[in-house]
Order: sequence, then structure tokens, then C-alpha cells
Amino acid sequence: MATARTSRPAARRERIAGRLATLGPGLGYLTVFMLVPLALVLGYTLFHRGRFGGIVYEVTADNYTRVADGLYLGVIWTSVKLAGITTLLALLLGYPTAYLIARLPRTWRTVALVLVVLPFWTNFLIRTYAWIILLNSEGVINRALAGLGLIARPLELLYTQGAVVGGLLYAYLPLMVLPLYSAIERLDPQLREASANLGARPARTFWSVTLPLTLPGVLTGCVFVFVPSLGNFVVPELLGGGRTVMVGNLIRDQFLKARDWPFGSTLALIVIGLLVLLLMAQAWAARRLSDGGNRA
Repeated sequence: MATARTSRPAARRERIAGRLATLGPGLGYLTVFMLVPLALVLGYTLFHRGRFGGIVYEVTADNYTRVADGLYLGVIWTSVKLAGITTLLALLLGYPTAYLIARLPRTWRTVALVLVVLPFWTNFLIRTYAWIILLNSEGVINRALAGLGLIARPLELLYTQGAVVGGLLYAYLPLMVLPLYSAIERLDPQLREASANLGARPARTFWSVTLPLTLPGVLTGCVFVFVPSLGNFVVPELLGGGRTVMVGNLIRDQFLKARDWPFGSTLALIVIGLLVLLLMAQAWAARRLSDGGNRA
């Protein structure tokens, strides 16, 4: 009896030690590369910039009140707007693409998926510079339109918000297609067949069966596109030409040009907070959809 009692704490300690051994590397990685930098960023927001740069370690809340300035709120709003437009366009283009890939024979699905991810095999900067060649006044698009007699003078395609959205869409469209394909491919085809047997037209089947059951994939794809689009600073810099400033450009300039690390950290913390709220909303919506599907 005493042996059994003494063996229970020992077994419990062994289980705890086993869990720590399993979780230790991951927890250590998260602590060193996420929690510690986040704590530093949070700490910097409480101080202010020195006269010639650097940090003056005097506690202040000026950085947070400064964000409320209309200039910075406008930049944040522009970033959210462009990231939202990019996400919407990616959904409108990505869903039909993923749906068609899922309906292909299995051999051709692999080929189509490789073509979707193929742009990721090329450096991001090279792909962005390629858009400059396409969109400038002497680029391929303007020359083609002029050759067809559709325009008399070159269109201003480059250094516009449309160019920024196009660059972001091209960069992150695969991140929408892949989760949508995964959700559509897992969909039981017998559900669509049952809907058709009950007299539903293909459009009704899509809106009543396919789309509701693939909404988790839609939510995941939207998060995958919106999050990197919001913080991107390369595309607005190259395709926006400095005319379109997003929050990523603003944060970079505070750290590297203005040398105002406290204010840059404050902006970064606000963006992190927005993304955390977005992820929480996505998780809540996915949970509600899952609970609704289980009840059904």
C-alpha cells in the first residue's frame, strides 16, 4: 500500500518531466524569439527619443497620444483599407481557382498546385521589380495598349494605390488558394450529389452546401492574406513610389530614418494588437461554424 502511494508522485513527476522534455524546445523558442522581443517592444513604448536619437529612459505616455494624430491614423486606415481590398480580391480570384483545381483529376491537381506556388520559388524583390517593368509608362502594358490603338498617351499605372494592391495581390494570392483548396478538396462529394438529387440547381448547391462548409477555409485564407498585406513595406515602397505610405513603411522609417525607436515600437505594438484581435475573431468564427456543423 505504501509502495503504491509513493509510486504515484514519482509517476506524476515522470509525466511532468516528459511533458517538459517534449514542450521545452518549442516553449524555449517562443520565449527567446517572440516573448522577449515583444517585451522589449512594449518596454520601449514607455520611453521617448533622445535629442539626437537613441532612447531616454524616462517613463512617458506621449507615444500613445501621438498615435492619435490624424496623420498617423490616416496611414493606419490606408493600410487597413488596402489590405482589406487585397484580401477581398484574393478571395474573389482564389475561390474559383481553388474550386477548379479541386475538380481536376488527381494527376492534374498536383500540376496545378505546383503552378500556384511556383512564384514563391523566385525572390520576392525580383517579382516586385518585374511589376515595375510591366506598369511603367514605357512598360509592356502601355506599349501593348498603344500598339492596339486603345490609348493615345501612356496610362499612369505605376506609383498608385492600384499598383500597390496589384503587387500585394500577386504576392499573396497563393496563400488564399491553398487553404481554400484544402477545404474544398475535403468536402464530401455526396453532399453535392444529394443536393442535386433533391432538385437544387448548381448555383443553389454552391450557396447552400459548398460555401457554408468551406467557410473555415475562407476565414483562414483571409487571415493569411490580410496579415502580411497589412505589414508589408516593400510593395508600397517600390510600386507606390512613396505616394502610398502604409504602416509598415511608417514603422521602418521610425526605426531606420527618424531613429525614434519608442514611437516605432508603439506603432508596431498597435499593429500586433490589431492582428491579435483579427486572429481571435477568426478563431471565434471558426469555433462557431464548427459548433453549428456539429449540431446540424
